[in-house]
Amino acid sequence: MPEITRRTFGGLVGGGAVSAVAGATATPAEAAPAPAERPFAARTAPSHTRRPNFLVILGDDLGWADLSSYGAPHIRTPNLDRLARQGVRFTDAYSGSATCSPTRFSLYTGRYPGRTPGGLAEPIAARTQGLDPHHPTLASLLKKSGYATALIGKWHCGWLPDFSPTKSGWDEFFGNFGGVLEYFSKLGQLGDYDLYEGDAEYKDLRYYTTVLTERAVEYVGRAHGSPWLLNLNFTTPHWPWLAEGDEETGAGIAAKIRAATSQAEISNALNHYDGGSVAKYTEMVQSLDAAVGEVLDALRRSGQEDDTVVLFASDNGGERWSYLWPLSGEKFVLQEGGIRVPTIVRWPARIDGHQVSHEPLFTPDWTATLLELAGARPDPSYPLDGTSLAGYLLRGERLPERDLFWRVQANRALRRGGWKYYQDAAGDDHLYHLTTDLREQADLAPDQPQLLAELKTSWERIATGLLPYPD
Repeated sequence: MPEITRRTFGGLVGGGAVSAVAGATATPAEAAPAPAERPFAARTAPSHTRRPNFLVILGDDLGWADLSSYGAPHIRTPNLDRLARQGVRFTDAYSGSATCSPTRFSLYTGRYPGRTPGGLAEPIAARTQGLDPHHPTLASLLKKSGYATALIGKWHCGWLPDFSPTKSGWDEFFGNFGGVLEYFSKLGQLGDYDLYEGDAEYKDLRYYTTVLTERAVEYVGRAHGSPWLLNLNFTTPHWPWLAEGDEETGAGIAAKIRAATSQAEISNALNHYDGGSVAKYTEMVQSLDAAVGEVLDALRRSGQEDDTVVLFASDNGGERWSYLWPLSGEKFVLQEGGIRVPTIVRWPARIDGHQVSHEPLFTPDWTATLLELAGARPDPSYPLDGTSLAGYLLRGERLPERDLFWRVQANRALRRGGWKYYQDAAGDDHLYHLTTDLREQADLAPDQPQLLAELKTSWERIATGLLPYPD
């Protein structure tokens, strides 16, 4: 049997899965297989000078292989698969951290979460923690460059009165401040109601994914007078395990939250350890896919599709019911299953479809990329840790050699090319070659002590520039 490399594996789980979905939904007259993915190549075309809109969509705890275009055998995601066929599917894309709020810090600031006090929480769970309103963000920098900015959905970078998207550069906010809520009552992780329009409570007891989708459809359908950024942050498929029609189960969770006498009881109710199933999780992922489809349809109807960069990703790896094969680990840890995430980019005006990229990249790279595409400048007092992908995507430039770095309290990790240094919770160091060992099972640390030492030294050098965790 021939060796399955990273490149051939990406093609197997990508092109084959996408074609299978297309065939399953097509009529007999349309049953011809979709063109196979080809390795990414920048389009050789005259420069397109119009500044694009940005639609940045995050799933919540969506695992790397939870989309049918990434290999899930039991989940059907035709809208996201179509998005992948129309753009570029990334096989080696990573989140900025292994939990919700640190990754959002890395996206909003373009920096390692450990650069700021709020980014040290894994995740944010107290009103005293949050994103400093004085810190420049993707939204504030784009706003200075003439963009309209909005955030719809999960913020999870601090609560009122000190923290809010509207204090950090977004013109509009509609969504929840915390990291998790019950999908119908909107009771959140602090036990109170958590659906807001701006800084005011907004009452709507319908299924949350539906509510967010309606707002996003309205936003992209507007007659905008300037280019815009919309961060659309779904809570799906994050627990509790509820889909449309599960009001009764949701009411039971809400009752437990209202009756709780401690934060632990609130958390236990929302964690929903006594609920969920593979089938329910599948239903939630497919509802996320349908919601994304509605928003993309609205974008097409608005006439802005060609000039809008759509970026879809997850805030971290999956957990509990996710389909993560062949990765090891899940949310909270820095094994591949905790940080490798599905990532798709589409920009019809500048990027061809049916493409796959195996370049390693992570969340802060997208911040740098969007700023460059918009002609916006980072704040020199807050240098970015991400590398812009604009030259790679638009001009075919090679990405510079660099290390991808992660730090959480329990783990450390660094990727250089195909090599990955990983330290587990016990403090043991490991070395894996991901090109041939995606599952992180063949520990090469004893065979490559010099390389292990080099990667560990690089990790420690970067870590010295970050804030220490509080005692």
